[in-house]
Parts: sequence; structure tokens; C-alpha cells
Amino acid sequence: MTVRDALNSALEEEMLADEKVYLMGEEVGQYNGAYKVSKGLLDKFGPKRVIDTPITESGFCGLAVGSAFAGLKPVCEFMTWNFAMQAIDQIVNSAAKTHYMSGGNVDCPITFRGPNGAAAGVAAQHSQCFAAWYGSVPGLKVVSPWNSEDAKGLLKAAIRDPNPVVVLENELMYGVSFPMSEAALSKDFVVEIGKAKIEKEGTDLTIVAHSRSVGFALEAAELLEKQGVCKAEVINLRSIRPLDIDTIIKSVKKTNRLVTVEGGWPQYGVGSEICAQIMESEAFDHLDAPVVRVT
Repeated sequence: MTVRDALNSALEEEMLADEKVYLMGEEVGQYNGAYKVSKGLLDKFGPKRVIDTPITESGFCGLAVGSAFAGLKPVCEFMTWNFAMQAIDQIVNSAAKTHYMSGGNVDCPITFRGPNGAAAGVAAQHSQCFAAWYGSVPGLKVVSPWNSEDAKGLLKAAIRDPNPVVVLENELMYGVSFPMSEAALSKDFVVEIGKAKIEKEGTDLTIVAHSRSVGFALEAAELLEKQGVCKAEVINLRSIRPLDIDTIIKSVKKTNRLVTVEGGWPQYGVGSEICAQIMESEAFDHLDAPVVRVT
């Protein structure tokens, strides 16, 4: 199943399960989504639950956040997360902070989703990775799927969450196919937010990555093993916030070395946060070499 189809299945299943769930964004309806993630949903659920919007991210994001405060469960799609900068006040100040500022009395069950990071020939303004940006915001959960099971399970978990979740997809992964387990095909399948997955066991080096970089990490691990350099363990973060630092610590205590891989900038990035937390943990005493960040 492609990542695109996995996301589509997640949306359809959650909309069938709960009539409060609806999708809003640019070209999500009649055009079936800019990347065809919402294909067929308008025909199945109608224009009241699959809503095409004008090109005004701040406007429709504000509408979505307000409807979440009122008890609906919007899925707010951005054509790219770069465009969500127009709506960052709605995401950070309205959606993320209200639960805390209301003393826990007001939930905001909203999912923000769309493609994140570099794509094919779309220039600097359309190629930023926002994992570290949103990962620094209290009140938000941030997930970053790699394969089809990640995409389906994390999106379903996000929609079911009582507070805001940022889903950072990758445009270059939409058309990539991955095997799906029988469990992942179930309408009850979810991936726990805040839990990383070990994609490859290893003994000599820990490689931590998220999104498309997981594939690069696995390729590197296979090459290192083939060349007889080392056996690397590859961890798919899946969740940026909360960060599953316990899984990383356990792995580093076994391998004694750590490399982080991401599509964002090196300064103040996801890898930087992992480095800091490793230095503050018992894993520091197990390191045989400095942590290396690859960006």
C-alpha cells in the first residue's frame, strides 16, 4: 500500500467511525487533494464534511480551531507546511495553549497535516522541515511518519487525540509502497504517539531518524554491514513530541555510539535535542565517541 493510500484509508475510517470528524483545506474536495490523499472522500461524505477553502491559511485554520473548541474534530490540511506559517498564530497561540490556559477545561481535538520538508524542485520557500519548530511548542504533539503503517496508524491516533496533533508527512513518500501487516489493515489499528520503533537491530551503532530519512538510515546500515564496518541499529522516531528518549537511551547503552539523521537544519534541530537529552542521561557514560548529527 502506498503512503498516500494509507493516509486516505485513515481519513475514511475515522470519518466513518465519528461524524464529528471532517476535512478542511485547499483543493481537498473536488480536486481530491493536491496530492490525491483525499481522493473519493467528497463523493462519500459530501461538501459539509470535505470542505474546499480559499487560499487563506490563517482564515480556514482559525475556523478549524474554533470548531474544535466547539466539539468537532477537524482535520486541517495544508498544501505544504511552509504555507502553515500564515497560520502559525492559530496553531501555536490558539490550538496549542488553550487546554493549559483554561485549566484543562477546553480541549482542542484538531489534526493539522500536510507535506513537510524537501520535495522535488520546489525551492527554498517550499522545502523547510518544521519538525523542530513545532516540536518546541508546549501543548502540541508532533508526529512524523515514514512508511505506510506509520502514516495510517499515526494519523488515526492524531484524529482520536483530544488535543492538537501536527502530522508532518513527506511529499516524496506519498507514492512509495510498503507492505502492510494484517493488523495495520484493521480499522482499529493505531500507532501510539510518543513511541519510537526499532526498524533494524544492531550492536555497534545507533542511527536515529524520522520521516524519509529513515529510509536513508536503513540503506546506510545495510551498506555498513555489507562492508564489514559495523552492525547499526536503526530507530524510526515516529514521534517528535513527545520524544521517546528511553528507546534511544537503551539502544545507546548497547551500541555505545549515536548518529542522528534528519531533513532539517543542524542548529536547534531534532538531532540537537536528542544530543542534549543523551548528554543529560545515563547514556552519556556509555558513549565511546561524540554524537554525530547528519542533516
